[in-house]
Amino acid sequence: MAYETKVRFGILGCAQISIKLCKALSKAPNATLIAIGSRSLEKATTFAKEQGLPESIRVYGSYEAVVEDDEVDAVYIPLPTALHVTWAVKAAERGKHVLLEKPVAMNVVELDRILEACEVSGVQFMDGTMWVHHPRTKKMKEALSDEQRFGQLKWINSCMAYNAGPEFLKNSIRMKPDLDGLGALGDIGWYSIQAILWSVNYELPKSVLAFPKATLNEDNVIISCGSSLHWEDGKSATFHCSFLSYITFDVTILGTKGSLRLHDLVLPFEESFGYGKYSESSEIDYGKIEQGMWCPKPNEHVVETEFSQDVWMIKEFADLVGKIKRLEMKPEKKWSDGSRKTQLVLDAVKESIQRGYESVEIVKS
Repeated sequence: MAYETKVRFGILGCAQISIKLCKALSKAPNATLIAIGSRSLEKATTFAKEQGLPESIRVYGSYEAVVEDDEVDAVYIPLPTALHVTWAVKAAERGKHVLLEKPVAMNVVELDRILEACEVSGVQFMDGTMWVHHPRTKKMKEALSDEQRFGQLKWINSCMAYNAGPEFLKNSIRMKPDLDGLGALGDIGWYSIQAILWSVNYELPKSVLAFPKATLNEDNVIISCGSSLHWEDGKSATFHCSFLSYITFDVTILGTKGSLRLHDLVLPFEESFGYGKYSESSEIDYGKIEQGMWCPKPNEHVVETEFSQDVWMIKEFADLVGKIKRLEMKPEKKWSDGSRKTQLVLDAVKESIQRGYESVEIVKS
């Protein structure tokens, strides 16, 4: 499909993830990067040169300059979480569509300020979670929705971890309460929580209970933690997130008739080859299990993809922005709704830890 007009992006900040987004923007058929800004012109210029960005791209020595650029349609904001509310609100108030890196805010109060600004200005909001845009995600949802194959969902487990090392634990912004104070819970726990909510069509749990003995640093930033989630109809979920364990991005979803598993939620192992995989099991012969025989080997599904998931995210966001610009539709609210519910659960996990691992009920406001 040919696009006559591409959505013009500006990036606020030269974080490591910005490198990935620059590449994605160069591959998306309906988007283009036209501006990048940092806290200093020198840093922005160095970044642009190191990434081989075209000379036509505007390089600014402030975030404000990107937001104030009248030719920028949308901004990608990968700044420390504590700065999100300031710059997302400023961008929205200037009429810029907002692609905001996760975790989207320090708490739901800050997120509500961002979402209100986006709604008032009529701009699209989306968080920067990439896996939900991969074509295999749609195929997995189809499998979960097939009652004959999967049955009724009963339990979900997710583990997101990587061993960050002592230098990271000492100096990373994710360890600084005034910059990214949600630590592992915000950085990779976000993926687990969102995967759990995605599995249940974003139905909020009734309560959340953090597992005892979470690991916190001397500034009370979470390094490792886990939690259980409980629904009124009996569904439950558990997750663990950590900067102290071997790299793992697992999700397991169990139903009464089948299961779905994948070990590379955040970034598919084979994405560079144009596909992603997941495993599914169903139609078990329980008579054989009673005879001491194990379950059948899971089916491995391969989902081919034209683009990597970061490009799909840019493409989907830019499609929505393009339709808004052409006055064909209003901003799609499912993305802000999903982000807000994820933030609500994240806040409840943190509150449970702070309250000495007490159960916290989710208030559906």
